[in-house]
Amino acid sequence: MPGRHITRILSAVLIWGAAATIARAAEVQLRAPDADDALLRQLRAASLSIETEADTSAAPQDILAAARADYARLIGVLYGAGYYGPSIRINVDGREASEISPLNIPTRIRTVRIRVATGPRFVFGQARVAPIPPQADIPEDYAPGQIARSELIQDAAAAAITSWRDLGHAKAEIGAQRITANHANRTLSSDLRVNPGPRLRFGTLRFRGETRVREERLHEIAGLPTGKVFSPDELDDAAERLRRTGVFRSVALTEDAGIGAGNAQDITAEIVDQKRRRMGFGAEISSLEGLGLSAMWMHRNLLGGAERLRFDAEIGGIGGNSGGEDYRLSARFDRPATFQRDTDFFALAELAEEDEPDYFERRAQVGFGFSRIFSDTRSGEMAVIYRYSEVEDDLGSRNFSHLTFPVGYTIDRRDSALDTVRGEYLSAEVMPFLAVGDSESGGRLTLDGRAYRPLGERLVLAGRFQIGSVIGPDARDVPPNLLFFSGGGDTVRGQPYQSLAVERANGDRLGGRSFIGLSAEMRADLRGNFGIVGFVDAGFIGADSVPGQDGAWHSGAGIGLRYKTAIGPVRFDLAAPISGDTGDGPQIYIGIGQAF
Repeated sequence: MPGRHITRILSAVLIWGAAATIARAAEVQLRAPDADDALLRQLRAASLSIETEADTSAAPQDILAAARADYARLIGVLYGAGYYGPSIRINVDGREASEISPLNIPTRIRTVRIRVATGPRFVFGQARVAPIPPQADIPEDYAPGQIARSELIQDAAAAAITSWRDLGHAKAEIGAQRITANHANRTLSSDLRVNPGPRLRFGTLRFRGETRVREERLHEIAGLPTGKVFSPDELDDAAERLRRTGVFRSVALTEDAGIGAGNAQDITAEIVDQKRRRMGFGAEISSLEGLGLSAMWMHRNLLGGAERLRFDAEIGGIGGNSGGEDYRLSARFDRPATFQRDTDFFALAELAEEDEPDYFERRAQVGFGFSRIFSDTRSGEMAVIYRYSEVEDDLGSRNFSHLTFPVGYTIDRRDSALDTVRGEYLSAEVMPFLAVGDSESGGRLTLDGRAYRPLGERLVLAGRFQIGSVIGPDARDVPPNLLFFSGGGDTVRGQPYQSLAVERANGDRLGGRSFIGLSAEMRADLRGNFGIVGFVDAGFIGADSVPGQDGAWHSGAGIGLRYKTAIGPVRFDLAAPISGDTGDGPQIYIGIGQAF
C-alpha cells in the first residue's frame, strides 16, 4: 500500500510539472544597445512578443504571429524617433521569425530573442508643405536640421489640411508627397503637396437613424448654418447641440463624399434615441447631518421636440443631529433651441420643508427662464421665479412673498466635473428680489471660484473661494433660506452643520447677510483606484452686507480616502475643528465625487 501511494504521488508530481512546463509562456528578450532609456521603453511597449510573454495560455501560433508583427511595430517606433536605417532581428528558438512558414509552426516555442540596432539618427534635409494659408500652424520642428521624426510629417500634413478646412475647403487633401532618405548624409527630405479643393458652403442636412424627434426640431436644435461657408467648428457645434439635449444615445455628423450643386457640402447625421425614461438614486451620509437620500425620474422627448421633464425628490437629515428631516420635491421642464439654437427654455416648480438648527421653513416656488450656451466653457441663465415661504425661528412666525430675478454666469474650464485634475471654475449669480405684499425688497449676490493644479503625476492641489452678500433689508426681513450659515460638508468640514450664524444681543440666532468660504485640498493618487486627501476649510459669517465685517470665523481640517469608480470617486472624509467655538469633536462625511 505505501508503495502505491508513493507511485501515485510521484505520477501526480510528474504530470503537474509537465503541465506547468507546457503552460509556461516563451521567454522573451529585447536588446537595443544603441537606444536610450526612453526609446527602449517605447520599443518594449510596442512589442507584441513581450505582451505575449505574460500570457501563459498563448499557443505557438500566437507567439509566432506576435514575433512576425513586431518587425513593423518596432520599425514604426524607430521611424517615429528619427532612425531610418535600423536593423531588427527576431529569433524564435534560433530561427529568424520572418523565415518560419505559417504553415509549419513549431509545436513548442521556448525563447524569442529580439535585437534592435537603431543605426544613425536622421535630420530633415528638406521639410516642405505647400500651398498653405498664412494661419497654418505647421509644427516648428518640421524644418531642415531638426530630428526627422515621422510623426512630424504626419502632423505637418494634418495641420495643412486643417488650415484649409478652417477656411471652408472641406475637401482639402495631400495631393502628392515625396519622402526620400539619404543614408550617406543621414538626412530625410519631405515634400508634401496640398490640394485645397474648392471653397464650399453648407448644403443639405439629412437625418438618419431611429428617432422619435420631429425632423423640423432636429434642424432647429442642430442649427447648422445652411448656405454659409463650411466650417469644421460649426459642424462639431451642431453635433454637440444634439448631444446636449440628452435625448440621443449616439450622434454622428459626417460630410458626404461628393460636392453638391453650387459647391455645397451636404451633411448626413446618424442619430439613435436614448431610452425615453430614466430613473436614478443617490445617498450621502455624515455623522452629524445624518443620511440624505435622493431619487429622480426623467422623461425624454416628452412632446416630440427633444423636451425633457424631470422630477426630483430628496429627504435629508435622517437620523442626524442637525435639526430635523428636510424634504424637497421639484419638477423641471426643458425645451432646447427656443428662439435661438443655443438658448433653452425651462419651467420649474418646487415644494420644500427645511427643519434646520436655527429655523423651520415651508417653501413653494414656481417660475420660468432661459439658459444659454455661449461657448464650450461659458454659459448663463436667467429666470423669473415667484417664491412663498412660511418661517418659524427665534423671531417667531413670519411669512415671506417675493418675485425673484436670478441671473447667473458660469465659466467652466475643468477637465472633469467629478474628479478634476486641472482647470478653473467660476460661477456668479445676482438675484434681485422684489417684495410682494408686506415683505422687503433687496438683492443677493454669490460667487464660487475653484482652481486645480497638478503637481507631478500623482498630486493635485485644489482650492476654492466662496463669497456671498444680501443687500438691502435687515436679516429679520429676509427668508432664512436666502441668508448664510457655515459648517458642514458643503462649507467647513469638521464643524457642525450650520453651526456658525449671527448671534444677537438678546440671544437670537439668525443667518448672516455675508459669507466667506475658503477650502484647500492636496490630493494624492495611491496604488490602484485609491487616493488620499488632506484638507483645511474656513468659513466667515457676518451680520453686515460687506463680507469680512462684523462677524466671526471658524475652521476645520482633516484627511480623506478616495476610491475611484466609473461615476466618480467615493469620498470618505474625517475632519475636526481647528478654530472657533462652534464644534468640539470629529465629523465623518461619505459621498460620491470630490468635495469640490
